[in-house]
Amino acid sequence: MGHAPLEATVFEMERLRCNACGEVFTAEEPETAGADKYEETAVAIIALLKYGTGVPFKRLERLQEHLGMPLPATTQWDLMAAAAKLLWPLLEELIRQAAQGSVMHNDDTGMRILRLAREPGDKRTGTFTSGIVSMMGAWTIALFFTGWKHAGENLAAVLKQRARELPPPIQMSDALSRNSPKVEGVEPLQANCLAHGRRQIVDVADNFPEECRSASTGM
Repeated sequence: MGHAPLEATVFEMERLRCNACGEVFTAEEPETAGADKYEETAVAIIALLKYGTGVPFKRLERLQEHLGMPLPATTQWDLMAAAAKLLWPLLEELIRQAAQGSVMHNDDTGMRILRLAREPGDKRTGTFTSGIVSMMGAWTIALFFTGWKHAGENLAAVLKQRARELPPPIQMSDALSRNSPKVEGVEPLQANCLAHGRRQIVDVADNFPEECRSASTGM
């Protein structure tokens, strides 16, 4: 059975006017109406559609409008912003836990941002989404950061919360210089990706067969 992602219940309260004094009396809302306009389940499904499956707010707005239950994109954003405040302590704890991992993977991907407030004097123009995956015992923690900082800077911010008594973590990434974190007291063991190195050799193997054969054997 198909139905709209979000459904609404409308309570129409009777209103009576006194013929003598003109005062209007409105019936009380039923207890089932609740105190909040939006239930937690409605907020959760918006978050799953937007951040779990990539449905834009505007597209969900059009869908809801077609189905007779309007939900403006601005309202969706306000609901997500309010819900994010409740989850912020959870994110901070995930970052702290990820900092204690034994193996960490990090890399960047390009990201288009409509508007990003930069720090004064920052001359960089690129924006990135950095993915950091931390292996902590039986647990795997995935973190994502979007902004002007690259993967190395974001990993450095995470490692600042690492316990000093722990040994250096193994960092897995390609050999791009901006993937390397620079944080005092923590120097990860570099484990650069061999697949990236091999890829560069294969690209020029036809032009430099002898040199590439020697390099691939060494790898």
